[in-house]
Amino acid sequence: MSAPAPSVFSQESLSCLEALGLIKGRPNLEVFAETLLELARMDPLILAVTSDSRGSGKLGPFGKALPRQIVEVGIAEQNLVGVSAGLAATGFKVFATSPACFLAARALEQIKNDVAYSDNAVVLVGISAGVSYGALGSTHHSLHDLAALRAIHNIEIFCPADNFEADVIVRHAAGSKKPAYIRFGKAPLHDLPKKGQPMLPTKARVLVEGSGIGFIATGETVIHAVLAAQTIRERTGQQPRVLSMPCLRPLDTTSILETAARCDVILSVEEHMIHGGLGEACAAVLAQNGDHQCRLKIIGIPDEETVTGSQADIFRHYGISREGLLFAAQPYLSA
Repeated sequence: MSAPAPSVFSQESLSCLEALGLIKGRPNLEVFAETLLELARMDPLILAVTSDSRGSGKLGPFGKALPRQIVEVGIAEQNLVGVSAGLAATGFKVFATSPACFLAARALEQIKNDVAYSDNAVVLVGISAGVSYGALGSTHHSLHDLAALRAIHNIEIFCPADNFEADVIVRHAAGSKKPAYIRFGKAPLHDLPKKGQPMLPTKARVLVEGSGIGFIATGETVIHAVLAAQTIRERTGQQPRVLSMPCLRPLDTTSILETAARCDVILSVEEHMIHGGLGEACAAVLAQNGDHQCRLKIIGIPDEETVTGSQADIFRHYGISREGLLFAAQPYLSA
């Protein structure tokens, strides 16, 4: 039996989580699978299509409950997307599920032509995204998917940060007529502040109001921004602003500019290459709306050969942890 993966949270971070009352939830993939099953029971036109990823996509119970609403194409991601687009063209609502590293690379041409260009409302579900596969290394890391798909028109892009966001986004995608990509990691996620309050899936969530420093984060990095902001408040009395950005297209430019108006610096945080993801999206918004003095620091995976290790190891190495974000924020704290 393999040893359990190391925690991405230090003991100090765990204490901070406890003080904030943020409860550890489930992996977003489990929420996705349960929500999809609930919706599919009510709508026979909802289908799950998988590429040998029924187990890793947590769709085993879906297949047992609704065997006529799941299609298995095997390890053939290009076929997965092509078949899904064909089914969508005939009126089905298809959730095409596959590891993000393969879905957004091997099947990119089919995503561009069969889904986005042809305007077929397929929901592409990229599982085990970012560095969720840990020590399997760069072949299995998905640090390019947001950049690749942002370069393709006509596809909404989602990266939920907790179970609440995941449920809202899956329901939104199921009811939408637009192509979409939803990115899920593997780790259990803590509930974020303001859980259960109204959420628009294409808008940022202001988790903590503040000024001076603004954290804009997405996906599994958001909780670390929340913890860093809390620690800064405890140590200095200054309260950073924290946003969760669950949608990269359409991008909530209004919230980015509101943060720029209130803050001297924005720290964007993502489990993705620093090129082409959330940080560069924020940079484009700030550069094209120049009536502010806010600076930007992009925190993610730099342009180098990626280290191998668990998600926790990689987060700590690249400063995506609470401690790393505190270090990155230090130059911008008021004296």
